[in-house]
Amino acid sequence: MLQLKYLRENKEAVLKALEKRNFKEVELIDDLLDLDETRRKTQMDLDQQLAEANGLTKEVGQLFKNGEADKAQALKERSGQLKSSSKQLQELLQDTEKKMSGMRYQIPNVPKDIVPSGTSEEDNVEVERGGTIPELSKDALPHWELAKKYDLIDFELGSKITGAGFPVYKGKGARLQRALINYFLDKNIAAGYQETQVPHLVNELSGYGTGQLPDKEGQMYHVTADDLYLIPTAEVPLTNIFRDELLEEKQLPICLTGYTPCFRREAGSYGSHVRGLNRLHQFDKVEIIRLETPNRSEAALEEMIDHVRDILKEIGIPFRILRLCGGDLGFTSALTYDFELFSTAQDKWLEISSVSTFEGFQSERLKLRYKANDGSKQLVHTLNGSSLALPRVLAGLLENCQTPEGIKIPKVLVPYTGFDMIS
Repeated sequence: MLQLKYLRENKEAVLKALEKRNFKEVELIDDLLDLDETRRKTQMDLDQQLAEANGLTKEVGQLFKNGEADKAQALKERSGQLKSSSKQLQELLQDTEKKMSGMRYQIPNVPKDIVPSGTSEEDNVEVERGGTIPELSKDALPHWELAKKYDLIDFELGSKITGAGFPVYKGKGARLQRALINYFLDKNIAAGYQETQVPHLVNELSGYGTGQLPDKEGQMYHVTADDLYLIPTAEVPLTNIFRDELLEEKQLPICLTGYTPCFRREAGSYGSHVRGLNRLHQFDKVEIIRLETPNRSEAALEEMIDHVRDILKEIGIPFRILRLCGGDLGFTSALTYDFELFSTAQDKWLEISSVSTFEGFQSERLKLRYKANDGSKQLVHTLNGSSLALPRVLAGLLENCQTPEGIKIPKVLVPYTGFDMIS
């Protein structure tokens, strides 16, 4: 969330930047700042009364010690009034802070200057393309048909066991899935990310910490009996490792990678665009996160983009990189780049990775700071990226690597699969 001091001092600039998101709730920010004035005044009054009460306590003790009971009794009455008044001020302060917290959770992150204006994905800006789109035969099949032909993925069996969006991977399909996971992890580890295994369920505080709550509450699976949430991405538990922490500057950067299944309700998602592996309720993903000092976060974002690009080049998948416009930007993000692969058989681009910087927005929610070398306490900048999401990568591999003889496995994956062809 945005820091109150920053919002107070830069209100007009914040409102101007939020126009890129089509943010219209100007009254929300005005009301928040009004409440902040109330909070600050209440805190000042409370501090004054507590200081006076402490002084009276010492004075009463001295008067009793000197035998001046009448004077002491009069001061005790004043002390009692201050105690009652202080309690009321404390209750007012707590109520005000609670209201302010709820309001702050409704204000999205401020987009960076480089973020283009726009209302939807149609306004995203393509910044790069890589790889070669293969020319397939006229009888080329989409991945759901290939999965059936070679007995790699059973969508109907998944529906029987659980429901739509929960596929069952079989045989070489399961081995290819596992090969991709191990390959992604190895690439991330070699790049300096520490592998970390995390829980697949998180509590409410963790959801609020990284911004999934309350913004995406309807998209998360909620285990109501225990008030836990199935994770939509490893970003949530990985980043929450550092919730309520004060780090030392020498500890930064912190770079982690983790593989987890991801769970998303995707309510209201129907139609051909979500067929097969295009959109699932459960899928596997390897994630990378970084914790950086503010002066290093922009360079870190570029390094993460370079890293994902190198992986896609090594696999040999045609891809493009998009800079998301304000209207398509995630609630917590200050800047996001999407990677998409081209599915030749479907003749469409499929998103396979998002690399984002949140600057200090998540850290303010997480109460995550670091002690700088000059002794000051500053917000850590957080970043994350998919490296990579499995379903659409797998879909792209099956479709783009199909030949009359079968599906040819990219050379870099053969040591992980143990085979070079699916036939």
